[in-house]
Amino acid sequence: MADKFDVIVIGAGPGGYVAAIRAAQLGLKTACVEKWVGKEGNVVHGGTCLNVGCIPSKALLEASHKFVEAKHDFDELGIQAPDVSMDVTKMMSHKDKIVKNLTGGISGLFKANGVTSIEGAGKVASGKQVEVTGHDGKTTMYDADNIIIAAGSVPIEIPPTPLVEGMVVDSTGALEFQETPKRLGVIGAGIIGLELGSVWNRLGSEVTMLEAMDDFLPMVDASIAKETQKILKKQGLDIKLNARVTSSEVKGDEVVVKYTDANGEQETTFDKLIVCVGRRPYTKGVIADGVSIELDERGFIFVDDQCRTNLPGVYAVGDCVRGPMLAHKASEEGIMVADIIAGHKAEMNYDTIPNVVYTFPEVAWVGITEQEAKAKGIDVKVGAFPFAASGRAMANNATEGTAKVIADAETDRILGMHIVGQHAGEMIAQGVIAMEFGSSAEDLALTCYAHPTMSEAVHEAALAVDGHAIHMANRKKRK
Repeated sequence: MADKFDVIVIGAGPGGYVAAIRAAQLGLKTACVEKWVGKEGNVVHGGTCLNVGCIPSKALLEASHKFVEAKHDFDELGIQAPDVSMDVTKMMSHKDKIVKNLTGGISGLFKANGVTSIEGAGKVASGKQVEVTGHDGKTTMYDADNIIIAAGSVPIEIPPTPLVEGMVVDSTGALEFQETPKRLGVIGAGIIGLELGSVWNRLGSEVTMLEAMDDFLPMVDASIAKETQKILKKQGLDIKLNARVTSSEVKGDEVVVKYTDANGEQETTFDKLIVCVGRRPYTKGVIADGVSIELDERGFIFVDDQCRTNLPGVYAVGDCVRGPMLAHKASEEGIMVADIIAGHKAEMNYDTIPNVVYTFPEVAWVGITEQEAKAKGIDVKVGAFPFAASGRAMANNATEGTAKVIADAETDRILGMHIVGQHAGEMIAQGVIAMEFGSSAEDLALTCYAHPTMSEAVHEAALAVDGHAIHMANRKKRK
């Protein structure tokens, strides 16, 4: 029998490694189990987010956006760059370097905080034991007073489009293209699909997105989603809604895709096809047979509001439990659970989890939409301000988009904030903080914002809630 720990965490992604560090900081003897093997053959931390998700995709998004700016937008600013080109291989190397630095950094944080790193595949063997199978096939049993499952998620595969290496790929494979495909198909126009489609569209691909749903970004406020779709279409993304893929077939160097839409059966051909239809919880093999941790029909682990499973002393966080599959949601859950195990009071406000789509411009939101408010019978008032009227946006040559604030009609309490615009992912934090403190739209309206900034659009949107916007004509009568 190996060492006994106060806490063993299974998985070193954003939920797992953060939980492990927090637990160790609180004086708990902590271990974190991870099986992910990197390109160099060694175990790496960071999970999907750092290795094949959030971080590498943002590196490609940033590089491709700078390329488009240099090629198409610099001239308007007086910058002459007529011979701009993109070295895709070098761009990929830059992405890999960032990933290596960050994953290596977690190993350093484990050492600094006294977290024991265990390499191998972890499995809950009982409410107080974790079995770890090393890469050499040997198994070791560890005792723990508390177990945190942070196993993450994996891309969903669908029968009509089986993966074919280098041709039909998931989101992970789309981060490894070594050249720009001329014709790129993307199945799914959700967050991941839009981001990956944007990268390769900027680099010259003819991108067609096939989305089975009738609505574009249905989780986003309808007016913001409509404006976003218009902007992305202008950039060259061909987004086909109500397009349900029925089959794909690799023929030589091409992928033939069949789908149905409002006009019946259709067929199109791509050089590469990316399947981005969502992710599923990775719980298979993480719980031993006979261990009675409850799962739902989709494989998610049942937990309460504080991430407790039905088995005493066993918790689960992140993508393998209910709620949005977001790295920051997983991290906050990991911190909450570590605090609870250490005997502290802790809770998490699931109503203030921000979401971001890292296209250009970015789309970010927190709280409810106008449509959700209506469905719930909540009377709201809304203020919106276009970046086209923002001095800083004009100076940045980034005038597309809108900031929108939704407030309770009776109490003026902010219920939601929705932004499409440059740096929306940064600005949405204002909405998160305001909602955490129960702020009113008037609170933001009375706050002094630096000028000129993109954030002034949020200020004006808050003013517009009661018809008091300064830098645009108000639709509502002032009171």
